[in-house]
Amino acid sequence: MTITLQPELEALIRKRLESGAFQDAEDVLRRALESQDAEEAWLELHRREVGEKLERAMEEFDRGGGIPASQVRLRLEAMKVPRPAGGK
Repeated sequence: MTITLQPELEALIRKRLESGAFQDAEDVLRRALESQDAEEAWLELHRREVGEKLERAMEEFDRGGGIPASQVRLRLEAMKVPRPAGGK
């Protein structure tokens, strides 16, 4: 199979290869597809639960609840976990 990649995708693959975490482009793609499969499997298992939570959140928001966008950004920034040097 021959695949033609847009420059942006090629750059992303190259970046991952430079990290040293992958053997070759095929390894990058395999890991990406495995991650996508795992995400889809998790979502399928939790689809109902996620849908119910979203519904409750929208109902609360409609009643005037929720957090202002400026607060959300601050909370998300505070929750970020610093990554070690090298991005691994």
